[in-house]
Amino acid sequence: MTNSSKLTLPSLFNYSVETFANETSVVFTGEKNYTYKEMGDDVDLLAGMLTDLGVQKNDKVALLSTNMPNWGVAFFAISKVGAIVVPILPDFHENEVKTIIEHSESKILFVSESLYKSVNEEAIELTNHLILVDNFAIIPEGTSFDDLETLESSLPSARKDIPHVEIEEEDLVSIIYTSGTTGNSKGVMLTHKNLAWTTQQCRSLYKVKTNDRFLSVLPLSHSLENTVGFLLAIKNGASVHYLRKPPVASVLLPALELVKPTIMLTVPLIIEKVFKAKILPKFQKSPVMRFLYSLSPFRKVLHKVAAAKLHKTFGGELNFFGIGGAKLDPTVERFLYEGKFPYAIGYGLTETSPLLAGAVGKNRRVGSTGIAMEGVTLRVANADPITGEGEIQAKGENVMRGYYKAPEVSKEVFTDDGWFRTGDRGTFDKNNLLHIKGRIKTMIVGASGENIYPEEIETVINKMRFVIESLVKEEKGKLVAMIHLNMDELEENFKNIKWEAKQYFHEKSEDVLKEIQKKVNEEVNKFSRIQQVILQPIPFERTPTKKIKRFLYA
Repeated sequence: MTNSSKLTLPSLFNYSVETFANETSVVFTGEKNYTYKEMGDDVDLLAGMLTDLGVQKNDKVALLSTNMPNWGVAFFAISKVGAIVVPILPDFHENEVKTIIEHSESKILFVSESLYKSVNEEAIELTNHLILVDNFAIIPEGTSFDDLETLESSLPSARKDIPHVEIEEEDLVSIIYTSGTTGNSKGVMLTHKNLAWTTQQCRSLYKVKTNDRFLSVLPLSHSLENTVGFLLAIKNGASVHYLRKPPVASVLLPALELVKPTIMLTVPLIIEKVFKAKILPKFQKSPVMRFLYSLSPFRKVLHKVAAAKLHKTFGGELNFFGIGGAKLDPTVERFLYEGKFPYAIGYGLTETSPLLAGAVGKNRRVGSTGIAMEGVTLRVANADPITGEGEIQAKGENVMRGYYKAPEVSKEVFTDDGWFRTGDRGTFDKNNLLHIKGRIKTMIVGASGENIYPEEIETVINKMRFVIESLVKEEKGKLVAMIHLNMDELEENFKNIKWEAKQYFHEKSEDVLKEIQKKVNEEVNKFSRIQQVILQPIPFERTPTKKIKRFLYA
């Protein structure tokens, strides 16, 4: 697709099919090859099938599936006939699935075999047809889960001539329902131009090559994976490799060795878990090691050695390890930065298709999300004259049209002069690099009117020894920290002491929490000091995009 081509997804896809016909497109790891030409043929066949089923321009078609090559085939076939894709996150509850289908008025639902049980009878009754993503079989009414594997593909045996559908850049192509952290899911309306333009502009941050290999671990219905992990690869003729099972270590490690990916995308939680569970404990295993690790020159050497081993674990050929979706723990980022691991930080929202800025290569600084993507303009509105902090607002061809069936809510997120309000508070440094401070909605106003950002306090807490994750909230005028500890590490640390298990462990946990509180309060400003710590015995509940559901703990 050249710069002069129409910015639509059919245009993007057709260009790639013609240009990269014999290259590998989207495949299951280690399984049969699947070229761009073969993918193009299947998209045409499925588009013909959708037309026969009565799908017309601007109809909504829901897509509930785990990652697989056929997800991409369905996505492009839907867009080819001018319909609108409604991707549904695979972790959504069956009630959420039903609500999305109802609200979007989806006429057809694509569903993968593994998620068929997430579709209840009420949801099925709302649609005209169910299609099995695994082989594009039409699912007859009343089909049980056990009978799915007996269904044969409904794809026509030969390509049919389908009516030409004129698709414009400003036509809607996708409505993505955000999981959010407030519990209120909204349908983000994205146009062909939003997605195609963002995919094109990514080159200003990183240039993808035809021989690049993506290994996919995030859900394709997540806007980051959909645009940067899928459309960007397709546009440049790269290959994308999918896993048949969830990316636990026993599945992921062999896949990394087999694929040797050059590009991966992930969320902070994944790399933070790797660092805190596998890497950091080795730097804390003895008083001598802890002392050496506290000295900058030694720490950098240790980080380089550990990062080199991590790079080898990821297959040894990784050139781009993109992290987005939430703020990365600065301690973990310092390890990646000093270890010269090829990480990158992306910033954006589903509403911005999703990319706004990126910290890649020379534009990386610990704690920064880098520079604006080419063509995107960012500003800090109503900035504090002392701190320079204010709401981050954006303009660009990647900004959504609005929220589906919610004109009043849509109006609220745009300023009078047309800038999109991100809801994030941040500032620019002297090098014009963006720094995110936290969500405006989670900001706590102190007793004397000070702005307190829970995320900044959590960052300090999370770097403490034994801490896995934390959440800071206000309760009766006090700052309270809920802390989830690494009990395995705690037990290992005190294993040589004889004790009554439950009572002793409880006491040691309390001692650790008090020590964490003391250390944190020594590092933060006086109005951000924690007044109470609470042990969070189990991991915090998270959204499908791995953000803590803060509203559950308010």
